[in-house]
Amino acid sequence: MALLPSYLERQGSSLIAMMDHFIKLSGSPGSGFYLNNVEKLLADLRESANHDRKIILWGVSFALLDLAESRPGPLKALIFETGGMKGRRQELTRVDLHDKLSKAFDVTSICSEYGMTELLSQSYSVDKTRFKCPPWMKIVGRELTDPLHKGLLNETAGINVIDLANLHSIAFIETEDIGKVYGDGSFEVLGRSDNSDVRGCNLLVESAP
Repeated sequence: MALLPSYLERQGSSLIAMMDHFIKLSGSPGSGFYLNNVEKLLADLRESANHDRKIILWGVSFALLDLAESRPGPLKALIFETGGMKGRRQELTRVDLHDKLSKAFDVTSICSEYGMTELLSQSYSVDKTRFKCPPWMKIVGRELTDPLHKGLLNETAGINVIDLANLHSIAFIETEDIGKVYGDGSFEVLGRSDNSDVRGCNLLVESAP
């Protein structure tokens, strides 16, 4: 089930294309997109739960937060937030967002996706901070003031992405995201570099005090 109002309101979204693929692959009559019909979403969640189906609810961050505040209550679903307030809400750190959603929906954890239009692959997190990549994808930390100094570990760095699934495109991308890369290949996303645009379906940045 996909609660992605801002993406359904425009054409050409890679996230919508991915969700459409998952929905068709599931073969379930309970799968579908939800724009603003929260009552229909909650009814379909209850109906699927009554049939002991495994449920994944994908949602853009502001829509999940709206749902958490307007209709809190237990959800029998694996919840994936795809990031992004899209100017609809005050930006939150991922930890704060996950705490709010977990308490509202009475779940132990919230999952996250890190991806962008320029990449064919995505990374996923099953805790509040670190993402993990598939084997063909790698995150490399670079020095913020020296883009040629790469390979930083356990410290704040710019995020470079190697995605070998970009077979007929660019496999090496320097983003304007800031994070930390760890020795086991996992990484955190901490925000955006100065003077860069807040963008993408994956990003949560900490609001200025």
